[in-house]
Amino acid sequence: MEQEVSAFLSRLARELRPRSDQWAGLLMERMHGELPELWQHEDLALRAMSETADHISAFLDSLEHGSDAADAQAPPTALELARAFADDGVPLSTLLRTYRLAHVDLFQLLQQEVTRLTDDQRLTQAATLRLIETGFTYVDHNSEQVVAAYQDARDRRVQRRLVITNEASRRIGTTLDTTRTAEELAEVGADGFADLVTVDLLESALHDDEGHPPAEEPVLRRVAQRSVLDGCPDSPVATGRRHVYAPESAPTEVLATGRPLLLRVAASDAPPWLTPPGQARFGFHSVLLLPLHARGTALGLAQFVRHRTPTPFDDDDLVLAREIAARAAVYIDNARRYTHERTTALTLQRSLLPRRPVEQSAVEAGARYLPSGSRAGVGGDWYDVIPLSGGRVALVVGDVVGRGLHAAATMGRLRTAVRAFADIDLMPDELLTHLDDVVIRLQREEAREDGEISATCLYAVYDPATRLCSLASAGHVPPTVAFPATDAAPTAAKAATLTALQMGPPLGLGGLPFETAQWELPEGSLIALYTDGLIQSRTRDVDASLALLSDTLGEASKSSQSPEQVCERLLSALLPERPADDVALLVARTAALDPGHVATIGLPSDPAAVSGARRFAADTLGAWGLDELSFTTELIVSELVTNAIRYGQPPVHLRLVLDSALTCEVFDANSTAPHMRRARTFDEGGRGLLLVAQLAERWGTRHGREGKTIWAEQALP
Repeated sequence: MEQEVSAFLSRLARELRPRSDQWAGLLMERMHGELPELWQHEDLALRAMSETADHISAFLDSLEHGSDAADAQAPPTALELARAFADDGVPLSTLLRTYRLAHVDLFQLLQQEVTRLTDDQRLTQAATLRLIETGFTYVDHNSEQVVAAYQDARDRRVQRRLVITNEASRRIGTTLDTTRTAEELAEVGADGFADLVTVDLLESALHDDEGHPPAEEPVLRRVAQRSVLDGCPDSPVATGRRHVYAPESAPTEVLATGRPLLLRVAASDAPPWLTPPGQARFGFHSVLLLPLHARGTALGLAQFVRHRTPTPFDDDDLVLAREIAARAAVYIDNARRYTHERTTALTLQRSLLPRRPVEQSAVEAGARYLPSGSRAGVGGDWYDVIPLSGGRVALVVGDVVGRGLHAAATMGRLRTAVRAFADIDLMPDELLTHLDDVVIRLQREEAREDGEISATCLYAVYDPATRLCSLASAGHVPPTVAFPATDAAPTAAKAATLTALQMGPPLGLGGLPFETAQWELPEGSLIALYTDGLIQSRTRDVDASLALLSDTLGEASKSSQSPEQVCERLLSALLPERPADDVALLVARTAALDPGHVATIGLPSDPAAVSGARRFAADTLGAWGLDELSFTTELIVSELVTNAIRYGQPPVHLRLVLDSALTCEVFDANSTAPHMRRARTFDEGGRGLLLVAQLAERWGTRHGREGKTIWAEQALP
């Protein structure tokens, strides 16, 4: 009976072979009704037709030759289709269900043919049992091979997605630049995942309009895009262009709802927002639209498009793209916030610094401020040039520890304090002591959680009459001075850092003293005050930087370059393109006051000396051609000398200084400062300083180690 059944099934297989393609079509029609989701993948449905025909042919081979169905190998088309199911994200259950349905339908067709070929009930029953056994064996064995192929492709797909995720983690967010971060997102997306990636950011997000109500039609800017085609011809919007999506379009819906969207589009009927105008269709077939949201703020939209890759996007691709977009949105928001804070801090910093050094005759000054090129942000470096009484000038450079808005604001407060202390003519060490108290008071008021406020400061006072430069440092690097060449050695100009300057503690420690040092500077000397960012470098140590600074400043002193040009020369020699720290640089060329414009006389502590002081003032002004100031100057001299003799201590000196203004100075050894008051009607005294204040443009008191100086300035006619 076995041989009879085998012969019958072999005959059945030979008769059915010409109709295998027809039967494949019948099976596909039946599966179309049972598995409509399969026909959503048009390419897979077409390939399934060929794969079904190959399975029928392989099964008929097993029947015709009587071979063991367990030894039959799955057709190559079946393995390829299984891999395609995995690549397209079709569930494995759908693939196995096609096998079960095809098995049942094919068995029904074969049973009909068996009853058509024989009326022998015994043979029909035996053949049916053999068909059932062979069919189950064939389906089980082939299913194992197909599942293995599916799982292998699935594993490769998961591995590829892990690679893409890792690449996104590694390549996105390497800088704090908004545009560059968007470009990194586009580059990662176009590297084996999509054929075209575009990144649009809202104009409101780029310009930080969080407090304004959203516009009816949000305006976007195409910040970045990347395509597998050179030049992105498949993109309808050029990089950098502003544009608006139509109100009813899919991108507008994604922006409004904040939900991602997977779209399948027909190549011949792509939407206008996707297709470049006036160009041939690129075969777009699937699009992922991802909103860019971070910290509750809508930033824009990312599009992933496929047109060259035949496999369309699926739900797994949407999950992957959503993860990449969410990661990129956080980095874009970080860059946006950093850019906004840096711009604000830099604007505040520059607004608090002098736009240009103030004009005065003691020195010719030039200055530069450069923010750091690192992510750390704007620091608290500052410089200042402050005119003082008697034609003197104060040169200041300081550095607040920290970054950002707080450092810039603290810098502004300290600069204001320095100018206020300078206005009352404090000695450099006394000024730094008062400034130290200011910093300590700020620490107590703010009680910052991220560390105490601290700063360094270098304060120098230059007197062109004596050519003395008095300096004090609060934890700040000492200045570098280049002395001019002499007539005897015109090329022997040299520069040196004033390392002998005793460096005091940084501001904010309290309880430690500061010291003032003095140097006599020849006329035409170049003095450079700077913050440590100028001499810090990754490629050389501080000593090498100081040597380079001294050499460059020494070479500059031989030329006729202005201090502004010297600043540029120093920055070019010492700094890289992107300095790691902020840099404040102040360069001054010293001037000397003509000895003929300074007149000094010692006075005895005798009221009768007042008349001699008036005559001295009148004669001096006559020699200077300032006779019209003689009357007011005599009055000022009379009042100041009288006060010094009556209330001060000897010795008493009178000095007249002619510079940009006429300054009258009276020195005595008493450190007690006079105070202006309003005299009553019958008071005999108390009107002297009031008279001086009315006659002079400015007046004040300057304290020294051995006494005080009362000075008054008058404008030149």
